[in-house]
Amino acid sequence: MNKKTVIIAFGGVSPEHEVSVLTAMQSFSALKSSPYQTLPLYISKSGKWYTGDYLLELENFENLEMVTSKSVPCSIDQDEFGRAVLKQNNSGFFKKKPAHPIDIILTAFHGGDGENGSFQGVCEMYNIPYTGSGVVASSIGMDKLKAKSLCRDSKIPVVDDVHFNETEWSENSSVIKKRVSDLDYPVVVKPVHLGSSIGVTIVHNQEDLVSAIELAFRYDEQLLVEKAIAPLMEINCSVLGTPDDCRASVCERPLGKEELLSFADKYMSESGDSKGMASATREIPAKISDELAKKIRNNSRKIFSLLHASGVARLDFLVNTNTWEFYFNEINTIPGSFSFYLWMESGLDFDELLMELIEIAFERHRSKNGRVQSYETNLLSQKAAKGLKSLKGGEK
Repeated sequence: MNKKTVIIAFGGVSPEHEVSVLTAMQSFSALKSSPYQTLPLYISKSGKWYTGDYLLELENFENLEMVTSKSVPCSIDQDEFGRAVLKQNNSGFFKKKPAHPIDIILTAFHGGDGENGSFQGVCEMYNIPYTGSGVVASSIGMDKLKAKSLCRDSKIPVVDDVHFNETEWSENSSVIKKRVSDLDYPVVVKPVHLGSSIGVTIVHNQEDLVSAIELAFRYDEQLLVEKAIAPLMEINCSVLGTPDDCRASVCERPLGKEELLSFADKYMSESGDSKGMASATREIPAKISDELAKKIRNNSRKIFSLLHASGVARLDFLVNTNTWEFYFNEINTIPGSFSFYLWMESGLDFDELLMELIEIAFERHRSKNGRVQSYETNLLSQKAAKGLKSLKGGEK
């Protein structure tokens, strides 16, 4: 029997492109001994799609121009039976283009169109099973403002904030500055739709606010300015499963050199390795009280279900170490390295985690396809009989 094919999709037009490459390389390695065969689907920083064996070695990604020149352009298509295939686009005009059946896609993107629901929409269009959250949950997960709003409505604690877009800033900057001052400094400026601490700055006075806002606008047209929690402890928790049946990992405390974790803290703690998020300095399990850990784990599951997430996610919380009050910060619907380092504490290895993600995706796909996908009606035949005039409102 032929092995089923798992397409590992990664890269993408995102500031977190390189982080995605690390997660994908870890996934290829972990699935080598699995009952599946794997194929790469790499989306370059310019948005072009590639496949091929050259994409299977991390060291090749030191030169991204070489990666695209030595890889094979590809696209998703359908064969004569309507099945989704990964089609190579480099054959001659009269040759049949090689195509590989797609049984499932392991989404290893971070940020951008790979995590915000856009790529998930492509999978839905081609009826392809895929790991992780669906279109709606992915979109909400990448929108810090929408996620906070839903949590606030569900009585989950979130930090007070001021939010605005680039047009509002250019037209009413003085009003926005006043609203930020009302929060009281220090504050944290962050893009609404990014992760990995990219574009995030802690600001202690109004003089530094403008430069922090201008930096964040380089990455996103919508910003959040939040009241900084001090003294601060960051606590993360991963959730695995479906909205109806999920479990939480142990809590972790990521450790950084600054007040807020930077991109370097998260991904460059061990320069030159391929450990992704696993290379960050962290305390697992976090040295916090059992009561606080229980509250964070319970709220993590609650938020995961509230946002209708699926697969594996990581939820980040801010804790005031004077009062031990905690606040939901954000959800990562495709966390770096799939947060496997948190599940290892529960006895779940990386390859076992991926196998569970794949099974969840297959089950969700089976459930969706078991429902009515279309509605049979003779509407068009009735309209055709009446003619075009009736469609324009001339006849009813």
